[in-house]
Amino acid sequence: MLNSKQRQYLKGQAHSLNPVILVGDAGLSDNLLAELDRTLAHHELIKVRLPAMERNERDSLAAEIVMRSGAEMVQMIGRVLVIYRASEKQRYSLP
Repeated sequence: MLNSKQRQYLKGQAHSLNPVILVGDAGLSDNLLAELDRTLAHHELIKVRLPAMERNERDSLAAEIVMRSGAEMVQMIGRVLVIYRASEKQRYSLP
């Protein structure tokens, strides 16, 4: 579980990142989840662009992504979700 200081640090690190996972209209397919797992294992901190949909649907999709990936939500601004999952070879040293 990230504390507020760690979350703030990761927000700063994510600011310059571009979304690397784009969720299409098909939603969370097995291939997308496998790619998400590989990307998190390599980068630890990523941005995910969600499809255009109602806010409550987007929130539930973001919650499902976080749950199924084993990551933690750092922030969500509009359609962009920032998630973090520590890997064996840590790239970020959290405060």
